[in-house]
Amino acid sequence: MSERLPYLATQGAAPYEGIAPIPVSILLDQVRSLYNVGAFFRTADAAGCEKLYLCGITGRPPKSGITKTALGAEETVPWEHQADAAAVVQGLRQRNYEIAAIETSVHAVDLFDWQPRFPVCILFGHEVDGLGASLLELCDTYVRIPMLGRKHSLNVATAGGVVIYELLRKYRRMLDNAR
Repeated sequence: MSERLPYLATQGAAPYEGIAPIPVSILLDQVRSLYNVGAFFRTADAAGCEKLYLCGITGRPPKSGITKTALGAEETVPWEHQADAAAVVQGLRQRNYEIAAIETSVHAVDLFDWQPRFPVCILFGHEVDGLGASLLELCDTYVRIPMLGRKHSLNVATAGGVVIYELLRKYRRMLDNAR
């Protein structure tokens, strides 16, 4: 382990002891699959994200489908359920979060070109329909994952993993450059 980054435990500390979360929150709106929700919990835990917001019909613990894929991360990642995703976004905006929709829109910036402004909240929507128009209107940024094959999208939980780890990489680089 390294002492150079504040979100990593110091030498000799127990795993995860004293780790500050990275300033990344995740909002899931209308995500149907409990397995996808569980996968987000697991990835959020692995990357040290600060919070998971479960909105609309998105399932929430305790549910066996979440537990099956989260493998206990639903016990370690802070989360809350809110029926109205727009209210969560407005609250985060008041706390100076960049609000980023992860969408396949042609108007979106490529994930690798995006320069996030931390803290950031990334929004993922329904597995088929994506994020609703009213929620998209509240976003500061639209980000797309580059798709080089014939398919033009990924499973929502897979997309989450790609974006979360790219944010972790960018956050680490930002901290290193600040030194």
